[in-house]
Amino acid sequence: MGSNLARKLIESHLVEGSMDVGQEVGIRIDQTLCQDATGTLVMLELEAMGLESVRTEVSVQYVDHSLLQVDFRSPDDHLFLRSAAQRFGVWFSRPGNGVSHPVHMERFGVPGKTLLGSDSHSSAAGSLGMLAIGAGGLDVAVAMAGEPYYLVMPEVMGVWLTGELPDWVSAKDVILEMLRRHGVAGGRGKIVEYSGPGVAALSAMDRHVIANMGAELGATGSVFPSDDETRKFLRSQRREDAWVPLSADDGAEYEERDEIDLSALEPLVALPTSPGNVVPVRDVAGKEIYQAYVGSSSNPALRDFATVAMIVDGRQAHDRVSFDINPASRQVLENLAALGYLEKLIHAGARIHQAGCNGCIGMGQAPATGKISLRTVPRNFPGRSGTKGDQVHLVSPETAAVSALTGVITDPRTHDAPYPRFVEPEEIRINTDMLLEPPPPGTPVELEKGPNIKALPSFDALPEALEGPVLLKVGEDVSTDEIMPAGARVLPYRSNIMEISRFVFGQVDETFYSRAVDHGRTPFFVIADGNYGQGSSREHAALAPRYLGLRAVLARSFARIHWKNLANFGILPLTFLNEEDCARIEQGDQLVLPGIREAIEAGGAVVVRNATRNEIYELEHALSSRQVEMVLAGGLLNVVKAGL
Repeated sequence: MGSNLARKLIESHLVEGSMDVGQEVGIRIDQTLCQDATGTLVMLELEAMGLESVRTEVSVQYVDHSLLQVDFRSPDDHLFLRSAAQRFGVWFSRPGNGVSHPVHMERFGVPGKTLLGSDSHSSAAGSLGMLAIGAGGLDVAVAMAGEPYYLVMPEVMGVWLTGELPDWVSAKDVILEMLRRHGVAGGRGKIVEYSGPGVAALSAMDRHVIANMGAELGATGSVFPSDDETRKFLRSQRREDAWVPLSADDGAEYEERDEIDLSALEPLVALPTSPGNVVPVRDVAGKEIYQAYVGSSSNPALRDFATVAMIVDGRQAHDRVSFDINPASRQVLENLAALGYLEKLIHAGARIHQAGCNGCIGMGQAPATGKISLRTVPRNFPGRSGTKGDQVHLVSPETAAVSALTGVITDPRTHDAPYPRFVEPEEIRINTDMLLEPPPPGTPVELEKGPNIKALPSFDALPEALEGPVLLKVGEDVSTDEIMPAGARVLPYRSNIMEISRFVFGQVDETFYSRAVDHGRTPFFVIADGNYGQGSSREHAALAPRYLGLRAVLARSFARIHWKNLANFGILPLTFLNEEDCARIEQGDQLVLPGIREAIEAGGAVVVRNATRNEIYELEHALSSRQVEMVLAGGLLNVVKAGL
């Protein structure tokens, strides 16, 4: 039987381990990607390691998240990142140049290469036939230092596509259909690989939409073949020489299979407050909206904005609707202007924002209280928009545009005009002037640090035993947005762990920080239900709680990236052997983990005693021997610093 493409990509980069599902493997990383909300820590970690220059083929630092400059903190970080990129040999994408994922696809993506990004949506590069994986910043920093990236060998889910998308249905509806079928944990421990005759009917940027939101499935990555559409895209970017054909073998094997007939899809919407809460748009049509928002990393193509411009051409957005346009890259913005589409959007009442993440990460554009916001963004976790109790619905550009005109959620198929199919010009404007190339190796560059940029805290090794209270108990599918919020109030502190720790679990329990401080930042525990830590790769959601004293999370299951981030910072991720035990523990209970160092080293069950209830529970860890050494040492940074 033949090999699937995902396994081929892993095999071609394998440096350690056996490709048996469930076993840890180490792979060589060709490219890395950082954005500013996570990149500040990556650069501080490189400094802490004493690294002189990155050892990857290409590393790029983007500034796309914290563009709202309400005081000195974000501008200071931008200057710090520019200086760090110059010092460590990293490309620098200036503020306003665009969102990392589409810009990286335009300028740096190469079929067959590996990409590790300190953003969960780095999986978007799988649209070009890359093995692209989102990870915590420390994993990315270590990869930039030339070390392998370690992951548990995933299963591969093969999704066979047939047919072509009908009018008023687009790529966003494909990934929403996947989420409707499989939910936000359906891709955990898997790479999703798309193939079949329907793939040829999807452009490279259509594939970007689907691969980007593979992160919402919990997938390790998403992979498309590199074919004529890939070549066409690279040709349009004047990088056709980077193209190579890649595909699965005939008769390729997969651990799981699914099939989607593209021609049978209809407009879909993910209701609050989960990307997996998907229903047909027709089921909720008629509900009044406040906002229609087009853009973000998950719908970044020139096609997405041009289609919206043609839908609203000569019309006006409803008077109570905030019609927000967020160009995903400066290149897209320039081409919208050159082709006349920007004028159509402006005339229709659109509010044009700078190229970047903006409202997707809660940096402005927050919706009104209790009002519906239709967004083409990838996530709608509670409060992520910046409005408490927000009503963010995830939709396609077509649904957002038609609804902006009517003022209510509208099935775009009912629109009173023909569907405008956009045909991209063979030649588009290319502008690379906002990408700063690194200087020659050895060029002396001093790091430019403002007063808000603080060194990383140091952490001690795991003690012989752990004892402390359950300071918090949370339910299922808790996201990293709830553990460590983003938004205009919080993101400016991302280079200052001491200050940003004030916001830990603030979305869940506003008293948490004061209780952690009252506890003296000594060891405590968190109890969680399933899929703990889904969503963003931000390692602040592990690092800041560790600073406050978190030493172990006891859960029914974990999301992939957050599980790794916990271990990277010396926090034990423990899973209940008897899931019913999770319900027996209450917030405030005093837990004892006797002989924990010995138990972790020995493997097998970890015994936890509830001193409050006089009960014993058995848990397990899935740490590899490499990770055990790391946790015992107090975290990955301690191990790397000792070895460099």
